[in-house]
Amino acid sequence: MRIVVTGGAGFIGSHLCEFFLDKGHKVICIDNLITGTKENIKHSINNPNFEFINHDVSKYIDPALMHKCGVDWVLHFASPASPIDYQKYPIQTLKVGSLGTHNSLGFAKAKGAGFFLASTSEVYGDPLINPQTEDYWGNVNPIGPRGVYDEAKRFAEALTMAYHRYHNIDTRICRIFNTYGERMRLNDGRIVPNLLTQAITGQDLTIYGKGLQTRSFCYISDLIDGIWRLMNAKIYNPVNLGNPEELTMLEFAKMVLKITASTSKITHYPLPVDDPKVRRPDITIAKEKLRWEPKISLEQGLKRTIKYFKSKL
Repeated sequence: MRIVVTGGAGFIGSHLCEFFLDKGHKVICIDNLITGTKENIKHSINNPNFEFINHDVSKYIDPALMHKCGVDWVLHFASPASPIDYQKYPIQTLKVGSLGTHNSLGFAKAKGAGFFLASTSEVYGDPLINPQTEDYWGNVNPIGPRGVYDEAKRFAEALTMAYHRYHNIDTRICRIFNTYGERMRLNDGRIVPNLLTQAITGQDLTIYGKGLQTRSFCYISDLIDGIWRLMNAKIYNPVNLGNPEELTMLEFAKMVLKITASTSKITHYPLPVDDPKVRRPDITIAKEKLRWEPKISLEQGLKRTIKYFKSKL
């Protein structure tokens, strides 16, 4: 197949590009490198089945970019994804979720390709139910500092479903819960890179509030497997992909200290605005329809990620 990955030089996008290349597919990576980096795709650059195009998908994607060749799938993974990023680039985040999704869908339609949207658990906002099921509509503050990301993804889902219903595009939507692994940026600002960097370098570990808010963490290879399975299933409504094993931020910080053998201390700071108190996926649909669930334990995944972070610090 020939597969287009927008945001293909990002953390998840670069792993997807590598996965498809390993399966023998041709991959076109489109990225404007606002948060992605060529470092993430350097091992693919010389592969004859790989092409990199520096382009902002918030602007029109000319079908002629692909030299009149066919395209089987467009996977739309372009977007700032960490609070630091989307608060630094709020307009770009809204544009890539709206205009970028529209342009990517239009490109898929022009090429007769399937379309896969990378949505997020953030569509649930600060949820009032736990775990979060796909039929939960969420509790989102549309004008808060996180609203630019939350609402961009909610709009992207609505637009994807509209293209599916009106234009009969073969679409998929996955709601990605906290994912971690190699190629995360060290200064990403999310809990995993923050605490790993702090523990490895001997800084105090930063925990917000009392650290009782919960998260669940899915290792990158498990997520990629789930994405591939969803691509090959005829499921048009959103599907949660994440690890349902939940722990508090304080528990997670103590695990990081133990695995890294760090002598760092834990410090507490005020909770950010609209920070979700719980975040845990219900993966019943993924289990039943995709035969998917995470295989890599948090300890296994963290050890692999720590090794990568140590090589970069």
